[in-house]
Amino acid sequence: MDMNRNGINDGPDAKLSAAFAALRGELAGLDAPPCVEKELMQAFKRQHKPKRRWYQVLSLPQWGTAGALCSLTVVVLLLAQAPHEAVRVSSQPLVSFDNGAAFVALDTLERIEAEPDAQLVEAEVPRTALAPLGVPVSPENAADTVRAEMLVAADGHPLAVRLSSVN
Repeated sequence: MDMNRNGINDGPDAKLSAAFAALRGELAGLDAPPCVEKELMQAFKRQHKPKRRWYQVLSLPQWGTAGALCSLTVVVLLLAQAPHEAVRVSSQPLVSFDNGAAFVALDTLERIEAEPDAQLVEAEVPRTALAPLGVPVSPENAADTVRAEMLVAADGHPLAVRLSSVN
């Protein structure tokens, strides 16, 4: 840099700074009309649109639907994780003598409900035939018969059985 003894810069920058100072002084008194500034701001907004925030991507009904789906998912997961009563196989028989209280389904409930001409038939069934249903069978009582009421379809297929008593 070229400096004189007074500390003033004599180079080309000094001439530019003097010109810029004069230009600054003249522009300080000038203002653009308000309509020009307004039009410039509108053009800037059109050219540089503000980015939408993450929560503005979805509309209010879409957020409501998303919240409902999340709530439903939580309910389903909680129900799936809820402790269920475990099925236990114990020494007690799965089927007992109930004195005509309840039937044990031998076929699907849909088939039983769909059967139009089901009939109730009383029969004596060998105890060994009821072993798959959980009736206890031992060598001593294997020859016994059990009085049962059976719900039978029109084609003769047994639909349900109710054990009444031991003969």
